[in-house]
Amino acid sequence: MPERPAHLPTAAFFQRPRPTAEKPLVVVMSACLGGVGCGVDGSTNGDHGSLRSWLFRPEVRIVKFCPEDFSFGTPRMTPDSHGGNGFDVLDGKARSLAEDGTDWTAGMVKAAYTMRDLALREKVDLAILMDISGACGSTVTYLGSRFAENKVYQKGPGVAAAALIRAGIPVISQRDDRSLRMLRNLLDGTARLSDERDHWEKKWYQGYFGK
Repeated sequence: MPERPAHLPTAAFFQRPRPTAEKPLVVVMSACLGGVGCGVDGSTNGDHGSLRSWLFRPEVRIVKFCPEDFSFGTPRMTPDSHGGNGFDVLDGKARSLAEDGTDWTAGMVKAAYTMRDLALREKVDLAILMDISGACGSTVTYLGSRFAENKVYQKGPGVAAAALIRAGIPVISQRDDRSLRMLRNLLDGTARLSDERDHWEKKWYQGYFGK
């Protein structure tokens, strides 16, 4: 059975004092999740209004950043990691290629460290990132192009998420339902856990990576 990813917040994270407007929780967030039209096609990569409806509040200070838009603008092609995950790209052991094969490694690494430096400068407590993204993915990314006939998934982060994780910043994705529910409970005390699961606990992940 696959193990719990180390980048997720620990139980102690959710036991901290409840944030206030004077002492807010500081969150760096994939800008698309924050409602910015910076996806590869200029969209927000889906409707995440339900997340913003409880996260955007005086007790949370949001820092939005899109690594791919930073380096390549919007609209743009879609990059994925080839030969490893985001850690490997940072270490020079893998590359980040656009969908037409153009090598975007340098731009992705620059954007990753820019996001990390922003997060450290803003003293963020947590990152909430778009999973499966070649930059912001945290639990699952593509190994090779997502447009390949036979798609291959891999455990591990995208390039920007890898830089944040190495800086000691815990990461939640939009698919980590358990952690998001615990975060909401920390903020307002209204969200009780039932059968929510983080991405790594879900049937698809367990089936794909538990072979």
